[in-house]
Amino acid sequence: MKIYNIKGDMPTVQLAKDRLDMIIKYEKEKCIKVIHGYGSTGQGGQIKEMVHQWANQKMNAGIIKAYIPGEAFGHLLGFDYTIKTYMQLLKADPEGLRSNEGITYLIL
Repeated sequence: MKIYNIKGDMPTVQLAKDRLDMIIKYEKEKCIKVIHGYGSTGQGGQIKEMVHQWANQKMNAGIIKAYIPGEAFGHLLGFDYTIKTYMQLLKADPEGLRSNEGITYLIL
């Protein structure tokens, strides 16, 4: 599983969104992990919100198969079926599957 840190250099929300578009355009892996941070305010929180909105739009458009917010592993957020469906892909995460508000998995 490839891991992409789209918040490492504190980009703008638009730059982080552009990075996501480039990642899914060229990525060949079936499941990737996106590190976006979890800040409740400021740039980190805005990037997290953008990633979830962006992923939902891409999923509805048929561009990605699914997405799973990292916090879905610790709370009932309606992603249980998606997690079960893609568990074989998710198991490839070297850090294990635990609740983490700063990441989102994309199923391509």
